[in-house]
Amino acid sequence: MEDSTEERAPQRRLDADVDLSKPSAARMYDWYLGGTRNWAVDREFGERAVATWPHVKLVAQHNRAFLRRVVGAALDAGIRQFLDLGTGVPTVGNIHDIIRRRRRKIRARVVYVDYEPVAAQQGRQVLDEDEVTHWATLVQRDLRDPEAIFDDPETRRLINTEQPICVLFIAVMHFIGDGDDPRGILDAYREIAAPGSWLALTHACNDAVPEPGAGNIQAVVDSYRNTSNPMWLRDYDTIVSWLDVPGWDLLKPGIVHPPDWRPVPGTGLTDEQEEARPYMWAGVAGKA
Repeated sequence: MEDSTEERAPQRRLDADVDLSKPSAARMYDWYLGGTRNWAVDREFGERAVATWPHVKLVAQHNRAFLRRVVGAALDAGIRQFLDLGTGVPTVGNIHDIIRRRRRKIRARVVYVDYEPVAAQQGRQVLDEDEVTHWATLVQRDLRDPEAIFDDPETRRLINTEQPICVLFIAVMHFIGDGDDPRGILDAYREIAAPGSWLALTHACNDAVPEPGAGNIQAVVDSYRNTSNPMWLRDYDTIVSWLDVPGWDLLKPGIVHPPDWRPVPGTGLTDEQEEARPYMWAGVAGKA
């Protein structure tokens, strides 16, 4: 049977040297969210992940809802610049969609960053199709090299480092191993960010998850060793040490699970959504 998902995808233009032999975390995340900018190799791995950890799609949805609330809160706080690191493909309710809903009243700019070639190519096509390239762009860079990101002509076109910026590490730092000094990476962005900036982060965990869920997510993390993006779990204390640092104030309600960060009044979680709640830590800090 032919793969109908690839046939219905909005576009499939890729460079000839792009490697599609391994699944990509960026494209799998798109699939978890219901997107179509992914390939059979990503969906096959995603299906196995769902079989091992049935909550994975709901966790991705919690994570995306957190992103939407953070961006909205940052806009309300007067921040007009967004740097989204490890963005994957900017589809299914990403930052430029959130901004577009308020575009008549608010002028904002966004720079997406991803080093994965397919995500970068597809992302640029999305922005071109959405006709937002005058205020939104994607640079193909590695988040571990902030200097190269901020020196990129596209970043310099849209981001003024003398003004506050919201730097987003959404579901990406769990792909950074301890050998890459994740705290040092965060510190480098904090150093560049102007006063009034925000830094938002979500990270996979299992220290607050009852069994069998804790074992399920660990099994999926172990399986990611066979992808182009190995994955790590970290606990609450580690995330606190990354965000609660001198010169930066943790914004209320502090380090919590994504659905617990400033939930929309009057909304609640279904039983299934509640079961998916504790698989990530999330928080936002602001520069004094």
